[in-house]
Amino acid sequence: MQVVAGSARRILLKTLPGDSTRPTSNRIKETLFNILQPVIQGSRFLDLFAGSGAIGIEALSRGAREAVFVENSRQACACIQDNLTRTHLKEKAVLMTADVFAAVKRLSAAGRPFDVIFLDPPYDAGYEEALLKELAASPLVTPDTLIIAEMRIRRELEGLDEMGLSVRRVKEYKNNKHVFLGLKGETHE
Repeated sequence: MQVVAGSARRILLKTLPGDSTRPTSNRIKETLFNILQPVIQGSRFLDLFAGSGAIGIEALSRGAREAVFVENSRQACACIQDNLTRTHLKEKAVLMTADVFAAVKRLSAAGRPFDVIFLDPPYDAGYEEALLKELAASPLVTPDTLIIAEMRIRRELEGLDEMGLSVRRVKEYKNNKHVFLGLKGETHE
């Protein structure tokens, strides 16, 4: 796995051994960031369930001003630190070793919103709706915030109306998909 484009292009990234994480393939990462390109430059990016940090690092490499990585595994955090050092992007990164719900509460207390929030929870763990509900009600999400959830292709999100969120776009791949969300009634170009 490597950084696809930007200042850290072609730098190889470490991944965690075993199957505790699912690194996003370079092809899917490239497709995702081609969609995000209009909003990445100068953005504040939140990478939840960060794993090896590949998504947040790609955002930084492509011009995000800051990326916050949230991961509860110490082994994964060490991997993210190493990848940030390899790519020379450490100064633009904040790494939180924490449960995502605790991290969202701490980040909400700071009150600084994000332009893009990416979440890639463990498949079939059921975190999506609870986390989206927390995010939608927090100061981390504004009418301009774009939230992207990665999940199994057959997984459907429930209760978005009640959360005040709506689907802007869905990009399907072979086995998974990215669901692009925003606050209801708002548009993202």
